[in-house]
Amino acid sequence: FRLFDTYGFPLDLTELICGENGFSVDENGFEEEMKKQKERARNAAAVENSDWVTVKDGEQQFVGYDADACDSHILRYRKVTQKKNVFYEVVLDQTPFYGEMGGQVGDKGKFVFDDETIDVIDTKRENNQSIHIIKKLPKDITADLHAEVDTDKREGSACNHTATHLLDYALKQVLGEQTEQRGSYVDEKILRFDFNYFQKVSPEQLRQVERMVNKMIRKDIPLDEHRDTPIEEAKKLGAVALFGEKYGDKVRVVRFGPSAEFCGGIHVKSTGHIGFFKIISESSVAAGIRRIEALTGEAAEEGIYDVQDTLDAIKGMFNNAKDLGKAIQKSIDENSGLRKQVEQFQAQVVQQMCNRLVDNVKEINGIKVIKAIVPFEANSAKDLVFKIRERIPDHLVCAIGSNAHDKPMLSMMLSDDMVSEHNLNAGKIVREAAKLIKGGGGGQPHYAQAGGKDIDGLNAAVDKLVELCQL
Repeated sequence: FRLFDTYGFPLDLTELICGENGFSVDENGFEEEMKKQKERARNAAAVENSDWVTVKDGEQQFVGYDADACDSHILRYRKVTQKKNVFYEVVLDQTPFYGEMGGQVGDKGKFVFDDETIDVIDTKRENNQSIHIIKKLPKDITADLHAEVDTDKREGSACNHTATHLLDYALKQVLGEQTEQRGSYVDEKILRFDFNYFQKVSPEQLRQVERMVNKMIRKDIPLDEHRDTPIEEAKKLGAVALFGEKYGDKVRVVRFGPSAEFCGGIHVKSTGHIGFFKIISESSVAAGIRRIEALTGEAAEEGIYDVQDTLDAIKGMFNNAKDLGKAIQKSIDENSGLRKQVEQFQAQVVQQMCNRLVDNVKEINGIKVIKAIVPFEANSAKDLVFKIRERIPDHLVCAIGSNAHDKPMLSMMLSDDMVSEHNLNAGKIVREAAKLIKGGGGGQPHYAQAGGKDIDGLNAAVDKLVELCQL
């Protein structure tokens, strides 16, 4: 279902490929996932916003650049209903909460009242103000409150956000000034950075970028912030604007040493807070657009521990060899040699089976019919029917069932004249017979395969292959 839903890969092609490799598609499961997806889409669309209720007049003041907590009051709120879920959007007169914007997630935290505490589950940006999302309203909507940001989550997202600025600068130095940011996502766990570049970034270039970013982190460069700066003056400071972004007459400029950008997000006070930067993937997301995913701080540290644990486990598999690379290569070479021996043996077994079946072929109304069940896997069964076709190029109906590892599979081969003159289609015949093994598959008019789940139905399915040819 994920192949279909995410990548648009057709279901019938998935069935065909699975059938050719001895597998079947769970069509009932596919339909169930499709129903769930449609239900999710309906739920997402069914959002009802009530009118804003004004508690007191006033405009919101954002203090989040300087503080992570402050005293406040509710200015207005509204009820939001999404299917059966109800929550409330709240605007405060003064807030430290940053609303999601520019790829950085919104703050979470809590509202502390004298007699209760209410969690803020998210913050979004709307009409240049922070909208706080809560699941219930306070008992007294007019009461004083203390707004507190979850500092652990904010620190994590701030580290990752500042790291994207350093990454942007480093990419320009390594790949060229023509490289521009084309999007980002930043939360407390991970950062994702999209940029224009028309080829895969090499491992050497990625390592160079990592070294440059970590060098700036170790220098502990302090935040140099310029608020409400006229945009022309900001450009003179060398600040980089985000591609495709629209800005007002005044902007905020965030600088860390050589890196300077227009930015309204939350950052660390100095680069040393980031701790460490580690790229975990580089990939293509569209034509000419690359994506880097990276970790910082404790998440990067845990990532390194995971890699080390995996490496230690691999070393253990090779008796803690001093030269692990050499030990792995030796094992690969040995396995390659053994695999060739196995393939040669399998080829001999397939050839012997082919000879036996051809020698015992039956004729029905001038048609040479081969029907058998063999202990072969998918590839060997495929090789078998093609070898039989080489031996019997005309008037051939070959129906083979295989039961390796208790996984039933059907393979059918028809000679060209059976397709053209008798109007037979192996793909359609196999698809019908596969129902007897609770499976599915298909293929071409002259050759098809199917896999299933019910080994007990294999004999009947092979008989069905021949029966459907109506000889």
